[in-house]
Amino acid sequence: MSRYAKCVEACQACVVACHNCQYEMAGMESSNDCPKCCIECADICEQAIRAMARESRYVEEYCRLCAEICDWCAGQCSEHDHDHCQECARTCRECADECRKMVGASV
Repeated sequence: MSRYAKCVEACQACVVACHNCQYEMAGMESSNDCPKCCIECADICEQAIRAMARESRYVEEYCRLCAEICDWCAGQCSEHDHDHCQECARTCRECADECRKMVGASV
């Protein structure tokens, strides 16, 4: 499990930022998929965490998808000037980077 520690930590931070962004955006107009992307992103991050915790044989697949969704969410949230959106985009990028490191790593 320790080989996944940095990725789990990045995923956890992303979950928190996505939930916060989603909450802060409630009732606000959005010109793109924010905060909808935050729902998808938090869900896959939580699933990736669970996969890493149980050392699933599918960790690479979960992390690959997590990176893809995090990249999408980062792009959507970064288009907004709100602090919570910028923070969400930052944590999504960090999570995507850590998840990409898991792809190709021995499981």
